[in-house]
Amino acid sequence: MISWFQGSGGRHSHWVSANRLLRPPGSMPAAWALPGALDAPPCANQSCTPRDLVLLGFAHVPTLRPLLAALFLATFLLTLLGNALIVLLTALDPALRSPMYFFLRHLALLEISFSLNIAPRLLVTLLRPGRGVSPTGCALQLLFVLSCVTSECFLLTAMAWDRYVAICRPLRYGAIMTPRLCHLLAATCWLAGVPVSLVFTVWLFSFPFCGPRGIRHFFCDIAPLLSLVCADTRVFESNVLAATVLVIMVPFCLIAMSYIGVLVTVLRMPSATGRHKALSTCASHLIVVVLFYGTTGVIHLRPKASYSPESKQVVSLSYTLVTPMLNPLIYSLRNKEVKAALGRVCCHRQESGPHE
Repeated sequence: MISWFQGSGGRHSHWVSANRLLRPPGSMPAAWALPGALDAPPCANQSCTPRDLVLLGFAHVPTLRPLLAALFLATFLLTLLGNALIVLLTALDPALRSPMYFFLRHLALLEISFSLNIAPRLLVTLLRPGRGVSPTGCALQLLFVLSCVTSECFLLTAMAWDRYVAICRPLRYGAIMTPRLCHLLAATCWLAGVPVSLVFTVWLFSFPFCGPRGIRHFFCDIAPLLSLVCADTRVFESNVLAATVLVIMVPFCLIAMSYIGVLVTVLRMPSATGRHKALSTCASHLIVVVLFYGTTGVIHLRPKASYSPESKQVVSLSYTLVTPMLNPLIYSLRNKEVKAALGRVCCHRQESGPHE
């Protein structure tokens, strides 16, 4: 997941805005003047036009780029393989047709979409440093990133509510979680991020960019793009902060309320076996929620002064590459039904092979 906003509040925000307004059009910001920070300068070897933006991800470790590229490629392929396997199992096996696995399939599809949006551009940045990306391409990447993050927030909330109904209202579970409602919730989760991400992407790219167009990140995000803007962005940053609270914190509070209700119900169960079975159905989803909000919370909760572009890139890797790779492992290793479905599908393939 991404950090929508690392705004610089208070007097620092006013200083940054004033600095952008007073900066000469051709001058280089102090943040870009660090020794060795730009191993691959923008538009190196005529690989981009003057209007292009250049992603400078991991420019501070040029000797490690081939190793990082190999590592990230392996992570990307494992992400695609693991999530595609979850999609196939939940679609093919009749035992995995419950609402819980329906939402799990959509989570896997969302992780695949998110990885396809981030990883290829990251690999190009590492293997061909200095290669430009058009403003349109950067805007599209930002649009998809914001949309995917918003969709995941709502989808994790829908999954938590599904567990709440299953444990706290078991007799009415089938009547409440109908296929029609599940499809409606899934469609809402996918579409919820489109208007928000579209508004902020168009708004951000309506600002004038000035000076060198090197983005000290490995993907187009709001915070690094704001450092290129030659205008007062305080209103924009305030609105992004408000959207962050609504899109990230409100779903998190709903998830917390769902699990509080689950915990209260579980503690009232007389049987220890029943309590263990009820909690085991929530364990995988709860781990995914902790990973998702834990990595994004690291950025939001740390003071702005403690950040460096390099630390932001490391934290960003955790929710753009690592978490999407771990999600299928979490659900498959901790879920007996998923492992059993995998065995059935493999056995069916082996049995049908000779007849074909």
